Amino acid sequence: MNNIKKILTISSVFILLAGCASYHAQKVGPTTMIKARGEIPEDRLLDVGIQVFTSDEVPAAQAEKEMTSTEIRGAEGHFIPYHLKNTLQQSSYWGAVRVIPAETEGIDVLISGKILASNGEHLVLQIDVVDATGKTWFSKTYESEATAAIYSGNQVGEKDAYQDLYNAISNDITRYRMEMSPKSVRNIRTVSKLKFTEDLVPSAYSGYLAKDKKGIIVVNRLPADDDPMITRSLKVREREQMYVDTLNEYYEEYYNEMWPSYEDWRKLNHQELMAIRKIKRDALIRKITGALLVAGAIAMNAGDIDYTGALQVGMIIIGGQVIVDGFNISKQAEIHSAAIKELSDSFGSEMQPIVMEFEGKKYELTGSAEEQFNRWRELLRQIYITETGFDPEVAADAGEEQKNTE
Repeated sequence: MNNIKKILTISSVFILLAGCASYHAQKVGPTTMIKARGEIPEDRLLDVGIQVFTSDEVPAAQAEKEMTSTEIRGAEGHFIPYHLKNTLQQSSYWGAVRVIPAETEGIDVLISGKILASNGEHLVLQIDVVDATGKTWFSKTYESEATAAIYSGNQVGEKDAYQDLYNAISNDITRYRMEMSPKSVRNIRTVSKLKFTEDLVPSAYSGYLAKDKKGIIVVNRLPADDDPMITRSLKVREREQMYVDTLNEYYEEYYNEMWPSYEDWRKLNHQELMAIRKIKRDALIRKITGALLVAGAIAMNAGDIDYTGALQVGMIIIGGQVIVDGFNISKQAEIHSAAIKELSDSFGSEMQPIVMEFEGKKYELTGSAEEQFNRWRELLRQIYITETGFDPEVAADAGEEQKNTE
């Protein structure tokens, strides 16, 4: 009988540990957003780019366990950064805040993120923030656990079920920014402009930036204030930003259309996960109890305990029935999981074609958002060459020939 008690104790520990997962993350509680108390001068504002979030591919077994799917994760990769954009804008500490489909030069502050877990009960995000100089502000993992209460009173674009987590990210970025001097802010803005120009025409502006011993980008020298090529490159930069603004209108539409379905999915998933956990816990308890009843009946016989045969047989029958009931309840859990998978069909991430116009000529951009973005950047490069008559590749070849001659 002592052995049975030990089995019961060990089994209880397994029940408590079942379904638990841990991350080396900051667990977010109620968090109030830090907001600017007054208007910040334009020359002290930094523009922010939030890259579409990534996530590892979700294998079928993991998707079933976490009650999610690759399709939902893909949709969240657009939804979450857009809501973070809204949150940062509400803080009033930043210039333009845009969601971008791919990393690009010319961004003052770049936020990239990875979805580690998201199932309506837990949201875990890895966030990395880097400025134009290449300096990492921080790399941090945030975790928030849902309660039934967080699925009430939410509002599109303003308050999400995990708003405390978004507020925590915004506050950490804001605190870092608040510790920076005006000179540091101006330096980041200057570096981002020169990085864009250097990327556009590397052969002409390759010497304006350099890296220090720590790998941080510093300004080596500045172009003349009236440099016409710099002026034109900044206009190209404005056109790139114009496209990103257009793209963000599509992201906003996608975000608004996704909101009701996503909110319902998370709420339902939260309820289902709680129900399944209870079902599995009850099933495990019934299986263990049944096994102990059977083991106890066998122990009676092995120990020559003076119990009636009817009691012994009854314990085996009852124990066997409890085990069967446990497996039946587990089967119900599988049905709950299958119902959740059907919700993934309402999510997608295909971008519609975007038509951009420049000097009376229209350009249709097709494909994914990243493909459209890269295509527009290439078109801008060609526009720059046409406007300036300066071909970076020709200039680079000429410079190489001159070097060889010398």
